[in-house]
Amino acid sequence: MYNKILVPVDGSEPSLLGLGEAIRLAKNQKSTLRLLHVVHDFLVIGAHGAGVGLYTSQLRKDLRERGEQILKDAAGIARQQGVELETKLVETPGGSVGAMIVEHAENWPADLIVLGTHGRRGIRRLVMGSDAEYVVRTTPVPVLLVRGTKVPPQD
Repeated sequence: MYNKILVPVDGSEPSLLGLGEAIRLAKNQKSTLRLLHVVHDFLVIGAHGAGVGLYTSQLRKDLRERGEQILKDAAGIARQQGVELETKLVETPGGSVGAMIVEHAENWPADLIVLGTHGRRGIRRLVMGSDAEYVVRTTPVPVLLVRGTKVPPQD
């Protein structure tokens, strides 16, 4: 039985599909959902090709506000279905989103992670990385991956 289900949300189509599946499970299992949004920094490639960290206070504020809105929207969807939930916004400056999800799942502690994924493969996955893959490889918690409706092109 899954009493505590962690659902990372980022506002993307796969994330919302994952949320929908988590809601169905939570209703069936009478579980509590924790919706998690990870605010992370990013790199902007400079004119000379060097990675330059861009993380001004205004950008950080904007990212937090966007994350709070994503959580609010996702919570509204779950509450309409009568699901018990809580939300959590965390930051990982310079860190990995996947690592933050795993850490949060262990510390809460979650019984299951439901994670939407783009399902990237090949070169696109290598270049863009895969938080879902990292989570599956490193967490001791069971993971349910929910793939987006658009099938990615073959690389």
